[in-house]
Amino acid sequence: MRRRFTTVLLTAAFLLTAPAAVAAPSAPSALHPLAELSGQRVQLANKVAAAKFGTTQPIDDPVREQQILDGVAAKAPGLGLDPAAAVEFFRDQIEANKVVQRGLYDYWTANPEQAPTHRPDLPTEIRPVIDRINEGLLTELAATSAVRARPSCGVRLVLAIRAVDRELNFYELHRRALRRSLDSACEGH
Repeated sequence: MRRRFTTVLLTAAFLLTAPAAVAAPSAPSALHPLAELSGQRVQLANKVAAAKFGTTQPIDDPVREQQILDGVAAKAPGLGLDPAAAVEFFRDQIEANKVVQRGLYDYWTANPEQAPTHRPDLPTEIRPVIDRINEGLLTELAATSAVRARPSCGVRLVLAIRAVDRELNFYELHRRALRRSLDSACEGH
């Protein structure tokens, strides 16, 4: 799956930078809301990292991760989604979050003067926001099922990712995490 998405990314990147490239559509991509919510979740990883950094809380939280995946699997059929595909998508969301956390941990360890001075409260301040974003992501997965099943999904997704990257003004770490968060968004591609 990852290799196919990488190929689509490279093809789309070539098409978007080629001199005769077709201009980006004036209407937002149908996948933009999905990419935007993924981008918000990636941004939230900054607060998750700040909450955990310098504590005994590890980046990996198998209990919380399983709660999220079990909840997704339970809600997916009611939205017309395949539970296994929805779980795979959310596993990508979780892994993308960890990409940011690990990157920030490395940076803060190497540059302690840049480490956060405020520790947000994970259970009361951050997790409710993650839960709301997750609900939105599930809704968007259902709303975009037809688009995500089309052969053009990969190119549409690249355009949506680029738009969200520009809107959120991501650094490379977050850009990489955003791409990772959407690895399994296109069904069967």
